[in-house]
Amino acid sequence: MNDAEPLLAWYATLTPETVARAGEFYAADAQFRDPFNDVRGVAAIEAIFRHMFEHTEQPRFLIGERIAQGGQVFVTWQFVFRLRGVPYQIDGGSHIRFNADGLVVMHRDYWDAAEELLQKLPLVGAPIRWLRRRFRVPVPA
Repeated sequence: MNDAEPLLAWYATLTPETVARAGEFYAADAQFRDPFNDVRGVAAIEAIFRHMFEHTEQPRFLIGERIAQGGQVFVTWQFVFRLRGVPYQIDGGSHIRFNADGLVVMHRDYWDAAEELLQKLPLVGAPIRWLRRRFRVPVPA
């Protein structure tokens, strides 16, 4: 079983300066995928996090539950940040697979971009909220 704790501690304390440590945790050809990105390689993974720090204010990850089996782990998290001074929170989870050397080879983030982010934005949110109401199945109380 690979120990995910050093990786998760890195995420919990991630700063613009520590983004460059990604190579300590990710294999050279690691895949990272989330609702907006699907990249391979440490440089591309670092670019995602640099982008995060450039386009959000005070971003941080709050690590939650962990389920480990063999060379993989599933972890829940909250990503909290501000956009133009407005606080946001995204709840999600990550499936992470490690190689025999304990480096991440696959990292896939699962979160609902429409619910967790887009419907909260002023201009984009109204049509998404309307669609969600339109397609929601009414359940008797």
